[in-house]
Amino acid sequence: MVVGLALIWMVFQLVNPNFLSPLNLTNLMLQIAAVGTIAVGLVMVLLLGEIDLSVGVVSGLAAVMMATLNVKSGVPGPIAALAGVGTGLAIGLVQGTWITRLRIPAFIVTLAGQLAWQGALLYLLGNTGTVNLRDPFILSLAGTFFKRDVPGGEVLSWVIGGTFVSIYAFGLWWERRQRLAAGLATQSLRAWVVQVGVIAVGGLGAIAILNADRGLPSALVLFIGIVVVFDYVTRRTVFGRAIAIVGGNPEAARQAGIDVELIRIAVFGLASMLAACGGILAASRLLAVHQSSGSGDVLLNAIAAAVIGGVSVFGGRGGIWSAVLGALVVGSISNGMDLLVVPPPVKFMVTGAVLLGAVT
Repeated sequence: MVVGLALIWMVFQLVNPNFLSPLNLTNLMLQIAAVGTIAVGLVMVLLLGEIDLSVGVVSGLAAVMMATLNVKSGVPGPIAALAGVGTGLAIGLVQGTWITRLRIPAFIVTLAGQLAWQGALLYLLGNTGTVNLRDPFILSLAGTFFKRDVPGGEVLSWVIGGTFVSIYAFGLWWERRQRLAAGLATQSLRAWVVQVGVIAVGGLGAIAILNADRGLPSALVLFIGIVVVFDYVTRRTVFGRAIAIVGGNPEAARQAGIDVELIRIAVFGLASMLAACGGILAASRLLAVHQSSGSGDVLLNAIAAAVIGGVSVFGGRGGIWSAVLGALVVGSISNGMDLLVVPPPVKFMVTGAVLLGAVT
């Protein structure tokens, strides 16, 4: 898929020279942050071998909850945003409990949730239809650019990029060291250097491109921060390994003493919480919430991002970084076709073809 992404970028650049411009690449990063955040939660659900069809609507409902509290009730922006995230977490825990305790398929429960939470969204909006956001904190979540808006932000963006590369390199080195100590096969030192070098060139190159425009977007920082945290959780913690074990073989997980029901409930809760975070990022970028928030192709693009990135729909295999790769592929296709003024029907068909091809 990395090769596929490179081909997509090459084709769009040949057709429209503005595709790889700093301005458009910055816009692309803004566009994928919300869907990518939702996709991170879906990756964990798919690792269980389950599906959540409600995350798109939950993202819109959480954003509407935040906007309603802030604009209509005067609740401060940070508290309103936390309330939106809490709404998503509560919804996920309720749905996860319903799925596990009552043995109802996740497909049915989350499909019912998709309908019910859409009704709750419309109820909260009432006759307003649209709520415009003006709170500085909420708008800063996706509207801040380090070079343009933060004193010394250009240097700070380089520091953030260097820190990310350093953390990534240390993680690979620590994993290699542990495997060598345990007598397990691991990558050679040369392969480690090459991998770190590729990440360094890609990460710092991205910082240079973004600084050529408005600078590093805060939405991208939040998105990558979420990816790093949940990548650590899924790969380096007992809870994360339990997710993969439950998704691979639930009965073996039970016999190993893992609380399968608790793992399922927690994952659905985290997925809805991340959907809420994605919805809040989207609202911050669009400066408003409305009746269509979280609807349309949000759910489909989030699922496509997770699957295109390489997560197995049968559970047990995949990684959080798949959400980044998949979101880049889906976002690049959408962005490139927007630049070419391609009609929406063609966009849907092309995205569907890419999804099917990737899974095949």
